[in-house]
Amino acid sequence: MSPAVRPAPLLALALLPVLGGCVARTAVDVATLPVRAASQGVDWATTSQSEADEKRGRAMREHEEKLRDLQRRYEKHLRKCDAGSQSACLDARDDYAQMQILQAPQNRPY
Repeated sequence: MSPAVRPAPLLALALLPVLGGCVARTAVDVATLPVRAASQGVDWATTSQSEADEKRGRAMREHEEKLRDLQRRYEKHLRKCDAGSQSACLDARDDYAQMQILQAPQNRPY
């Protein structure tokens, strides 16, 4: 009886040169994984200058929009006040006070 040739060990030997690079690359990937994960965490935790500028610009636009809305409401209530509506006069006074609060330097988001 002749010994049976097993194909699995021969196949493994034949594929060894091809898989060698794959194993080495996997080892490098595993070794650098903590460094890549840490750098990604730093990226998530910090704000870049452009992101900070975008956030500041957005806050400025929202603040100015609130002021414009209050200005329109104030003018509308002032017209009604001039027409004789006492409640509109009170509303105009409240709108003006809110505008003054928003315009104070300490209340500006920028």
